[in-house]
Amino acid sequence: MSLRVCIIDGYDDEPSGLGVPPYLDIYARYTAGAIWLANPHAEILYLTVDQLRSNIGYYLKELSKFNCVIFIAGVAVPGRYLGGMPIRLDELKMWSRLLIEPVKILIGPVVTFGFGVEGGRTAILPKEIKRDFDYMFHPSFEKQVYELTLNNFKRDLKLPISERDPHFIAKVAVRGAKIVTQHPNYGFNLICEIETYWGCPRYIVGGCSFCIEPLYGKPKFRAVEDVIEEVKSLYNAGVRHIRLGRQPDLFTYQSKEVGEREFPKPNVEAIRKLFKGIRTVAPALETLHIDNVNPGTVYHHREDSIEICKTIIENHTPGDVAAFGIESADPKVVKLNNLKVYPEEALEAIRIINSVGAKRGYNGLPHLLPGVNFVYGLKGETEETYQANLDFMKEVLNEGLMVRRINIRQVMAFPNTPMWEVGDTIIKRNKKLFKIYKEKMRVEVDLPMLKKVVPTWTKLRNCYVEKHGGGGTYARQAGSYPILIFLPYRRDIREKIDVVVTSHGFRSVVGIETPININNAPRKLLKNIPGLPKSTLRLIMKKRPFKDLDEVKKLIPKDVADKLEIEV
Repeated sequence: MSLRVCIIDGYDDEPSGLGVPPYLDIYARYTAGAIWLANPHAEILYLTVDQLRSNIGYYLKELSKFNCVIFIAGVAVPGRYLGGMPIRLDELKMWSRLLIEPVKILIGPVVTFGFGVEGGRTAILPKEIKRDFDYMFHPSFEKQVYELTLNNFKRDLKLPISERDPHFIAKVAVRGAKIVTQHPNYGFNLICEIETYWGCPRYIVGGCSFCIEPLYGKPKFRAVEDVIEEVKSLYNAGVRHIRLGRQPDLFTYQSKEVGEREFPKPNVEAIRKLFKGIRTVAPALETLHIDNVNPGTVYHHREDSIEICKTIIENHTPGDVAAFGIESADPKVVKLNNLKVYPEEALEAIRIINSVGAKRGYNGLPHLLPGVNFVYGLKGETEETYQANLDFMKEVLNEGLMVRRINIRQVMAFPNTPMWEVGDTIIKRNKKLFKIYKEKMRVEVDLPMLKKVVPTWTKLRNCYVEKHGGGGTYARQAGSYPILIFLPYRRDIREKIDVVVTSHGFRSVVGIETPININNAPRKLLKNIPGLPKSTLRLIMKKRPFKDLDEVKKLIPKDVADKLEIEV
């Protein structure tokens, strides 16, 4: 009888890694790889927590027949997600208790850092949950799952605790690639998060006061060849969307000065080799994006950063985002929390990325823009902090610079970080300020910035229609921080379309698909064509169906007709 294991993906969101659909992070892939490395004949079932919720009674009954059930959980950077809802603490407690027969394992950031709740202290994992699992693994989960599989998932084994090993990870990453075929987003907009290294280069100065990444210690780099080989395996398994997102700062990948300097010199050649290699083994990738970049690296190593940006743009797909953890534009807060950059340095880093990446690409978006993260509730915060952040972003806007998105969140305090002693005291004190200034940022910066990044009539290509809601349909491109598009009418989901932007919200746009079939288009679609008079809309509805385009174009104002793709 073959070994049967179920991996339940409760999703993860960390400072340097995302695993909420359509993203698939390393945990499920490496876990599957470790099992198959130890036992090639093992039967592995992958389920998302949303799939489990959809038919909980059936799945719990079936899972009771498995040898082992592995839960993945850990949201350290909570947010709102279109693609899925992370597992809740009460669900984890209840489901683990209902599964009596299988060996139960808990994997992921939740094991080390507990359950995060935005705007306050994290809830440390209660003792009663620990009793409901036979094993809990993090961060060196791959080797422990491997050892456990070799021992047929026996209970009460004393497994040695070991550090994560890049060479071992190279093996399990390739072996586990085929698990992607079981993901509900497979064949659609599934995007795999790729790890290039772990640990923060700023660990030598302690890192930011709130961040868990320095707790992983000195960075350990994966070999360029190993990362390329993993991408090749995923590509051969059918993955067409890749993000090099699992690292605190992509620009310091393979830096020879890590451990010597707070802002080590980038290894431009290693990054060039990585991107060229990925494009060689995965030539038809539809998405190749990055994520985290330290603005301090960009500021202190201008020329190297420009060269890296050029390499990225030569090999990636447009709409890419270098997420900057600026965190605060208040110098006092920067100093007290050991943040990466002071305001003038952050502004210069934004200028540098814009100088290379602002050019618009084939899919309608600028090639490579910064993203800006602000964290509130840090030590030293006052009302001046909120105003400083707003003024900083207004300066960015007034200079004509672009950022893809501004992420505003309240700090979560984790054990063993300097912010743990502070907790949520500052957030509670400044709760009203947070709401007031968040709204100001949305109205005074986000809206005009989004209009700059994607002006009206911008054609956004290859948008994935994901979900119904709000009387319409939601779509997004695949990639880092894709713009949410609201189609003001219902249409079939799980299709890929091109969209024309018709209007803007603070963080999303309204659009209509293109080309427009004038005879079949819903009234709500036609109603949202910019500049189309109501009288013309009534005439179109009355005279449909049309036999030729000339007949239609006679009705529509020329300046509007020239911008539309119309079919009959």
